[in-house]
Amino acid sequence: MSNQIDRAPVRAGHPVRRALSRAVAAGALGLALAGAAPFAAAPAAAQEWPTKPIRFVIPYPPGGPLDLVGRALAEALREPLGQPVVVENRPGAGGNLGADNVAKSAPDGYSIVMGAVATHAINPYLYAKMPYDANRDFAPITRVAMVPNVLVMNPDTAKDLGIGSVADLIAYARKNPGKLNYASGGNGSAGHLAGELLKAQAKVSMVHIPYRGAAPAQLGLLAGQTDLMFDNLASAAPQIRAGKLKAFAVTTPQRSGFFAELPTVAESGLPGFDISTWFGVFAPAGTPPAIVDKLNAAFGKALGSPEIRERLAKLAAEPAPMSPADFAAFIRAEQAKYEKVVRASGARVD
Repeated sequence: MSNQIDRAPVRAGHPVRRALSRAVAAGALGLALAGAAPFAAAPAAAQEWPTKPIRFVIPYPPGGPLDLVGRALAEALREPLGQPVVVENRPGAGGNLGADNVAKSAPDGYSIVMGAVATHAINPYLYAKMPYDANRDFAPITRVAMVPNVLVMNPDTAKDLGIGSVADLIAYARKNPGKLNYASGGNGSAGHLAGELLKAQAKVSMVHIPYRGAAPAQLGLLAGQTDLMFDNLASAAPQIRAGKLKAFAVTTPQRSGFFAELPTVAESGLPGFDISTWFGVFAPAGTPPAIVDKLNAAFGKALGSPEIRERLAKLAAEPAPMSPADFAAFIRAEQAKYEKVVRASGARVD
């Protein structure tokens, strides 16, 4: 009898049938909601962001150009973001340590880094081992600024050799291969790579003299230990104005607004010559696009403020914000350029 009851069909409308239907429906709904939850939560989190302070990593020592600009930006971001932006210096390995720290942080918008031409365009080809992938591990937010380098010579050397322009320099180097030398802040530095690009494009031979930093390299040039160098425009400007260095051209595609009388290297006989220092902001890969867009808008507003423009002007730098997509495309173009230059230079850091 019990077996017959167990096997008996449950008719539609029967209480047991209705209970089973409700249970199945509830289970299906629960599964659907559970599957949708991650997708619903992400936009909501992006809308509420930020709800706590944001960590802004500077991968270079305190007191340097990027640190000074980063701290000024952090203060300017407080109002548009509504939260404090806390600067954290993590120097080391040419900027790689600080960049890697952010690359491996949670992609929630609360960790960002001030990357630069070194961390994202030069180091990937300079270092034998990189702790991060400059493209896959980051979400570009915006470029911040461009800083020109300038080709300068010791004025006594320039006078003795009869060099008064980039064209004169190239002509002398072609007639006297290996007689000119150029200083830089070290192997793989922007100054070193600018010299290598000049050698490659002008088809000349010059000897590279690496120093332990750009400041010692400039001192060596002032003392007549070396013939020329590609120096940062901001650090070279006082010496140029004082007549202690002779400036020939800036390395950016356009003339600098701070030395409008100086031509570019490109217009001085080497079309396409373009070596400049730039820096910009990155978040970890996977950061929600809505948060990236909010950060981009906040940085754009900060870069338009008189205070930030004044701070950048002291570095002979000009604000150069970009959309995240344009910044990503810019970085890829820079990588393609520096890959060739670094390989041609033979520079390598193991």
